[in-house]
Amino acid sequence: MGLSRRTLIGSVAAGTALAAVSPDDLVREGTPPAAAASPPGDVVGKITVGYQGWFSCPGDGAPIGGWWHWSRDRFQPPSPANTTIVSWPDMREYTNGYATAYPALGNGQPARLFSSYDQQTVDTHFRWMRDHGCDTAALQRFNPVGDEGPTRDAMAVKVRDAAERHGRKFYIMYDVTGWTAMQSQIKEDWTTKMSAHTASPAYARQNGKPVVCIWGFGFNDDGRPFAPAPCLDVVQWFTARGCYVIGGVPTYWRQGINDSRPGFSEVYHAFHMLSPWMVGRTGTLDGLDWFHTNVNVPDLADCAAHGIDYQPCVMPGDLSAGHRRHGDFYWRHLYNMVRLGAQGLYVSMFDEYNEGNQIAKTTETQATTPAGAGIRSLDEDGTFCSADYYLRITADGGRMLKGQLALTPVRPTPPVVGGPPPPPGDNLAAGRPTSASSQNGPFAAGNAVDGDRGSYWEAANGVFPQWWQVDLGAAHPVSRIVLALPAGWEARTQTLSVQGSTDGTTFTTLAAPAGVRFDPATGNTATVTVPTTTVRHVRVTVAGNTAWPAAQLAQVEVYAITTTPPTTDLARGRPTATSSHSQGYVSGHVVDGDAHSYWESAGGAFPQWVQVDLGTATSVGRLVLGLPPSPAWSTRTQTLSVLASSDGSTWRTIVAPAARVFDPAAGNQVSVAVAATTTRYVRIQVTGNTGWPAGQLSRLEVYAA
Repeated sequence: MGLSRRTLIGSVAAGTALAAVSPDDLVREGTPPAAAASPPGDVVGKITVGYQGWFSCPGDGAPIGGWWHWSRDRFQPPSPANTTIVSWPDMREYTNGYATAYPALGNGQPARLFSSYDQQTVDTHFRWMRDHGCDTAALQRFNPVGDEGPTRDAMAVKVRDAAERHGRKFYIMYDVTGWTAMQSQIKEDWTTKMSAHTASPAYARQNGKPVVCIWGFGFNDDGRPFAPAPCLDVVQWFTARGCYVIGGVPTYWRQGINDSRPGFSEVYHAFHMLSPWMVGRTGTLDGLDWFHTNVNVPDLADCAAHGIDYQPCVMPGDLSAGHRRHGDFYWRHLYNMVRLGAQGLYVSMFDEYNEGNQIAKTTETQATTPAGAGIRSLDEDGTFCSADYYLRITADGGRMLKGQLALTPVRPTPPVVGGPPPPPGDNLAAGRPTSASSQNGPFAAGNAVDGDRGSYWEAANGVFPQWWQVDLGAAHPVSRIVLALPAGWEARTQTLSVQGSTDGTTFTTLAAPAGVRFDPATGNTATVTVPTTTVRHVRVTVAGNTAWPAAQLAQVEVYAITTTPPTTDLARGRPTATSSHSQGYVSGHVVDGDAHSYWESAGGAFPQWVQVDLGTATSVGRLVLGLPPSPAWSTRTQTLSVLASSDGSTWRTIVAPAARVFDPAAGNQVSVAVAATTTRYVRIQVTGNTGWPAGQLSRLEVYAA
């Protein structure tokens, strides 16, 4: 197993005087883009994501065996004491999950992880890439002569299959870390194995040449001790074989200082494209701005002077270190590199849960993260972010790179699409910030929301009343509180009341003081029902305890009232059809769950329609229609009607034609009420659009009556 880039490359200080640049100044400063050395291809003008694909688990069939890249000791299951990861994946879309030795999740479910060796995992990842504008995947390939080699060979085949299936491009990215005999073995590996994949229509090409990347030449560390001559030989060898060769190079390649060895200028300038590393270099917005001015601008100028394409690394930020700022860090990095005029962008990384800079779907709250393991979820700074948030930011960044979205320093991507989280029925308090009037020793307030029934909050002894409270992060219609003590404790009664607040200052009583019984015979759990009240802060005040002279709580769960309208979108992922479509804006985009992909009909001709087959006759009562929520989609009015059919041939109108306003200030969505109608097929017919001479929809959601 090659050492991680985090281990090998320490952070290089950007300097003590970081440039403080406001977003307004950034737009005015804008550097004129350099002329591209190459025309658009599969890397120039595109979003490329680094793809490790290196996780395996016992029983998945991978030749490497064990918990590869999940555990330090791969022959023991991952646990807080035996791990290589700092982030936890969102596991809802994986067919297979492998049980670990981590504590149960905050919601009590077992902690499971995926295997990259499962084809379904790779297909899922490439579907996410397709749905979020990731054009090309750079498949990492480490020393194939070592014990990881057979597994990496198989992964190349799996990635090729998934790329072909989902319309993505891929290329081989050699990482030379720890590869002693690299100079000869990399040539043999390409000749005898990897070059065969260039026959695939999914293999990335630039300027008509198959793309290969070599990552690691010139780095100033013990893992890559190569001299300039053998490195130059390798670059020239690949070039002579008709490849377009990218160099994954140190941050300070141009100057030959800090993370770059001196004397490598000829090597660097032999590449067709340069992609300098940035992970670990900064975790602040000021740092990103400093690098833009002092490193990226002169880097691009040097590349332009030598006819080299420039593909800077962009990163979402280390989640484990709190760099992300709920998306603002990633957007600033994307914005800085697009305004710079970079020829392409390299996102580090797609699935790097080891270093915490993954954009792949990640656990949203502590409810779906191993309890007490110290792993941060996406809401770590108090802002709830959907699991796909960083994929959606990537999609918007790609649009900005390609000129489909206006250059803007203001992040256009909302943390959540379509309303506040989390859905009713989830424990709103799990992992949320807490406070208390006092605590006894190590028995802190946070123990009551960590998902561990064995840990608990205890107030100062001998003093009543005492209170404990939680900040839910947003206002919710709270209706039920579940309280618990450790399961093995003897029975006791605590006299307690519940208060709520919208601002954390003014509280109202939701449940009057009463004796609440905790009995091990019933799980030491008690439920307090309160009149449905919209609050953000929930406080439990304890005025007495029959078994101990202090307030005690091991678990507090807060639940919102369950909404009455049906919440299952019957159209999601169902077959679609349309009267016409323009370019790649096909009908399937209205049911793919991505608010940013959309259907667009042929231009200049009305009426046009898009329809969905629900699979079976269903009583329909409500539709939600949408356009991409980005402000770049200006307000427009579409005149549309709703038709229904039981057989897909004979149609009847169930909602008459009407003007529907799509306004980005309101999420660019409209709700259409339908008199309860049993139908299998639902069609939206558009007869006019004030914003574009075509029918357009990014969402067609259908809900039961």
